[in-house]
Amino acid sequence: MKDRVVVITGASSGIGKACAKYFAQQGCKLTIAARNKEQLQTVAEELKSHYGHCIAVPADVSIESECKHLIESAVDAYGKIDVLINNAGISMRALFNDVSLDVMRQVMNINFWGTVYCTKYALPYLLKSGGSVVAMSSIAGKKGLPGRCAYSASKFAMEGFMETLRTENLKNNLHVLVACPGYTSSNIRKTALNKDGKAQQETPLDESKLMKADEVAFHIYNAVLKRKRDLVLTTNGKLTVFLNKFFPAWMDKIVYNFVAKEPESPFK
Repeated sequence: MKDRVVVITGASSGIGKACAKYFAQQGCKLTIAARNKEQLQTVAEELKSHYGHCIAVPADVSIESECKHLIESAVDAYGKIDVLINNAGISMRALFNDVSLDVMRQVMNINFWGTVYCTKYALPYLLKSGGSVVAMSSIAGKKGLPGRCAYSASKFAMEGFMETLRTENLKNNLHVLVACPGYTSSNIRKTALNKDGKAQQETPLDESKLMKADEVAFHIYNAVLKRKRDLVLTTNGKLTVFLNKFFPAWMDKIVYNFVAKEPESPFK
């Protein structure tokens, strides 16, 4: 992977930041993006000082023109793109009966359309390099999670898009990876939107017991290196996907009870 050009969205924190660091350690040339300009620049400066090549491009992936600018910036800097990691995302926590439709649109615009926009503009360069496009999905893209209607919908849509993209390019040497990290210690639950579109600023889970972002980055890197098509992480994540294939009605009850036990659960 040395000197491969890698574009990572949502790289100012969490899994995106961990991926940026790990890929940089392996000698990759990075273009990283996020909405938080200050945090993004801090990550870029750290990576440049330790590993060399990294440029920061502030971007809101829900805006098509900013995704186009991101890809053009990477090509202008390095002349090619070898890997695109669509990591930028946002979650939410509310029952569909209560949630504002604006929250549904916002989550879909970032998680699904952000992936579509970035992939659309990067695809010609990825086809030329025989590169990889990575979609950071979720177990919520395999099993609909109550209280996460917009999040699950966005991840299901992302996975359908990626599966189609993979099949369309079977003979074009394009590698498509759909990664489902499972519950990972990150900031995503604190920034998750409530029914009114405001950040809930708390996590219903014990973050210390969750998989670390650095470990996820290690697995993502190796899945890209080995050109895997699917990656499901954590024991609970693997069990959920497996059992849901054979016992979907039973898993509905298991998932319902799990969410119902969360602090401040949306279930009354």
